[in-house]
Amino acid sequence: MKRVFKILIVTLVLIGLVFITGCDKKKDDGKLTIITSSFPGYDFARAITKDNKDITVKMLLKPGSEMHNYEPTPQDIKDIKNSDIFIYVGGDSDEWIDDILDNIDVKKTKVVKLMRLVDLVEEEHVEGMEAEEDAVNEEEAPEYDEHVWTSPKNAITITKKLTKVIVGLDEDNRSIYEENSSKYISELESIDNRIEEVVKNAKRKEIVFGDRFPLRYFADDYNLKYYAAFPGCSEQTEASSKTITYLINRVKKDKIPVVFHIELSNGKIAKTIAKETNAKVLEFKSAHNISQKDFDAGVTYVDIMNDNIKVLKEALN
Repeated sequence: MKRVFKILIVTLVLIGLVFITGCDKKKDDGKLTIITSSFPGYDFARAITKDNKDITVKMLLKPGSEMHNYEPTPQDIKDIKNSDIFIYVGGDSDEWIDDILDNIDVKKTKVVKLMRLVDLVEEEHVEGMEAEEDAVNEEEAPEYDEHVWTSPKNAITITKKLTKVIVGLDEDNRSIYEENSSKYISELESIDNRIEEVVKNAKRKEIVFGDRFPLRYFADDYNLKYYAAFPGCSEQTEASSKTITYLINRVKKDKIPVVFHIELSNGKIAKTIAKETNAKVLEFKSAHNISQKDFDAGVTYVDIMNDNIKVLKEALN
């Protein structure tokens, strides 16, 4: 129902833009504008274009907001149409974008979908996970997990490909972008190596989330087994007693020391599990968005992953 409502809103907005934008064109001032739907694309683009004052990078999702509940405003869609590069993730959370792609002049705006830049994995339900309320028929086409940025390995690939896109539109500043990209990739490679080292030396290779689990790519790339209350894009917030009981028993049986919740979550399910198991509740960040305070402070994807390394080490030992 939420998806249908969101599509209706976008349709009405597009109709309204006929009157709002008229024959509006991008300013021919030599400056580039990059619009991103959410934080991952924003941070990658920001890192690549750093120190170039002739580029504006803007994130549509408000800091502190849940990306799966985002609804575009008329100004958001106008900004997309007038941008030089539009970066979005794809998948359920960006489903509204499908309705405006036909209205974007691809000769003026380069559209980049992050899900097209890496190898995808299908969404999955692991043992004990809450069943989806609107589960699809098994005969329907498979749905792919959209949270591609959650693995630093994918972040490296995405950064390399975004760099080529940006350089392609601003060849004069190639050296700036490539130098920035090289430094950023070195940071990401360091993060990747440190995570591999933590997992290699860990007592266990298993994590438990009393929350959604938007970290499938992370778990796969570092060979971690996971249990969670919901899949990554679930709109559910209340788990059944069956699911909670399963996770409690799993934590007890495997002597799991930490139960995670993701950022911008109330952590209610994780706290319930922890209360029954004496496990510690910690936050593991998916980097889908950050708080207004962190945004104002310039917190980056690398900062987020550094925080994740600390809590992951505690959870695996």
